[in-house]
Amino acid sequence: MTFKQKIHSYYSQQVQDRIDVFRDMISGLTEDAKNDAKGSAGDKHETALSMMHLEQEKLNAKLSEVIAQKAVLEKINPEIVAETISLGSLVKANGIYLYLSLALPKINIDGTNVIALSPQSPLGNKLIGNKVGFTFEINGTKYLIEEIE
Repeated sequence: MTFKQKIHSYYSQQVQDRIDVFRDMISGLTEDAKNDAKGSAGDKHETALSMMHLEQEKLNAKLSEVIAQKAVLEKINPEIVAETISLGSLVKANGIYLYLSLALPKINIDGTNVIALSPQSPLGNKLIGNKVGFTFEINGTKYLIEEIE
């Protein structure tokens, strides 16, 4: 497995884990609501059900976001290496590895730090469409594209 494939696999697993957690939480709330409905009556019961319903809606919204992230990652084929930077490119600039995919937490693979960034971010936007040797500046920092995978 290449370095880029390891990165893609790690991020895909991280997003899938988040989906599983949200689904478990939603399932737990649904179960709680069913159990609460069996043994309660009155205003406190209605308030508790309303609170559970609101929490469930929030979790469903977050779940939808993470499912959308998964869809973006699924569009990326980590085996493709292009000369021009695009979605799914692993770029080395100033000794920093940048994975153009989604805004996700920084990770460490094989002792190397990798930052995942969205193509819509200021840095991602500057990278898209460029090649090795391209230089640019963001917030006073000059960048040089050293490698593209």
